Amino acid sequence: MADHVVVVGAGLAGLSAALHLQGSGRRVTVLEKADVPGGRAGTVQVGGFVADSGPTVLTMPEYLDEAFGAVGERLADWLTLDRVDPAYHARFADGSRIHVHTDAGAMEDEVRTVCGAREAAGYRELRRWLGELYAVQREHFIGANFDSPFNLVRPELLRLARLGGFGRLEPQLRRFIKDERLIRLFSFQALYAGVPPQHALAAYAVIAYMDTIAGVYYPRGGMHAVPQALSKAAEKHGAEFRWGTTVTRLEWSGARVTAVHTAEERITCDAVVLACELPDAYGLLGKRPQRVLKHRWSPSAVVLHAATDRTWDLGHHNILFGNAWSATFDEIVHKGRLMSDPSLLVTQAQDGLHYVLAPCPNLRTSTIDWQRVGPRYRDELVAALEKRGLGGFGAAIRDELLVTPLDWGNAAGTPFGLAHTFAQTGPFRPRNVVKGAENVALAGAGTTPGVGVPPVLISGRLAAQRINAVR
Repeated sequence: MADHVVVVGAGLAGLSAALHLQGSGRRVTVLEKADVPGGRAGTVQVGGFVADSGPTVLTMPEYLDEAFGAVGERLADWLTLDRVDPAYHARFADGSRIHVHTDAGAMEDEVRTVCGAREAAGYRELRRWLGELYAVQREHFIGANFDSPFNLVRPELLRLARLGGFGRLEPQLRRFIKDERLIRLFSFQALYAGVPPQHALAAYAVIAYMDTIAGVYYPRGGMHAVPQALSKAAEKHGAEFRWGTTVTRLEWSGARVTAVHTAEERITCDAVVLACELPDAYGLLGKRPQRVLKHRWSPSAVVLHAATDRTWDLGHHNILFGNAWSATFDEIVHKGRLMSDPSLLVTQAQDGLHYVLAPCPNLRTSTIDWQRVGPRYRDELVAALEKRGLGGFGAAIRDELLVTPLDWGNAAGTPFGLAHTFAQTGPFRPRNVVKGAENVALAGAGTTPGVGVPPVLISGRLAAQRINAVR
């Protein structure tokens, strides 16, 4: 095939789609409004430092290898990944700590030392359960296109039900472990999917599998090295990239897009992948999602990027848990308020660059005046860090940048996209094809399969499969 496909957006989803399309023989042009690839996996300037603006670690690198492999390349020839071990350093309000190891024996020893022999035995069973959950979902639910809810009717659905995947996450975890610290460690990941752990489907424990079993990695050069490598591999195999290019409209002939218009030119095409923000994609299509229920967006986050003149006793990836738990999610998800007792994710780079993330309400669920509240909340976060072992953090800051929901530039002011509620999961999530647009596919966090680096890479492959099915 030599058909011309235009990909709108050079984030991880668009880059994955481009590589998979090239691998099937398509000619690909990628249009990106920014001057560099990456989308949410971009960078920000913090004084003299360049920091990751989005994800700070990588899980499931096999999906990256799959994208490179579509054009006959190998991940190892483009990126060097260092394993982060322990994957997480967790600190709790009572002063205790747990190092999260992905090695089964090391983690079992850690749990036994901190939580006791009964919890260590429970962890063994939990680890087995997490592996089974991932195995049954990988190809048939996470990595599959859905045309209707009836696509769920397959033997794997019964197996997922028997594993408890359609129950609630926290009650399923309590079948194996009782220690509240472990419950938090294996359930906080649900917030990445936009749902409190108490309400999340147990099927989303697969995120904990990715984080705590499959392994956590950090690319040399930072996370932005990932989209840089993907774009260069695509260019090597003939993809054309046009940076600083904003798409203004699509040109139609019946139900098919025949050209993509920018401010500068008209680009004829045989098919289009819209790998931009979901509302922007619908806007270009001139269509509205066909849903009974309104879209529900995930909580947002405040991020403090701080370059300091010293470091602390931290790992690369750290979680500083507050004392509150259920009340915390109620505040940010339902009440639209800031956490009164925040739990924080802190990434510390070797050069003293810190990334402090605090979950917060999105712009749809709160009326917080971030221009006024932001600086004050920054001070509260610094005070919380100092109380939790990072003494002198505020005085050590030399350069900083505060990012609030006003700055993300995404729908509802959240970088986490649509929440993974039951009504926005699997076949009920916005589909990657749109009625009345025969040669268009969607890719990205807003569509199948969902939020996170691995799902977004998968979404690019699924979009390419949709395009390759068009005749």
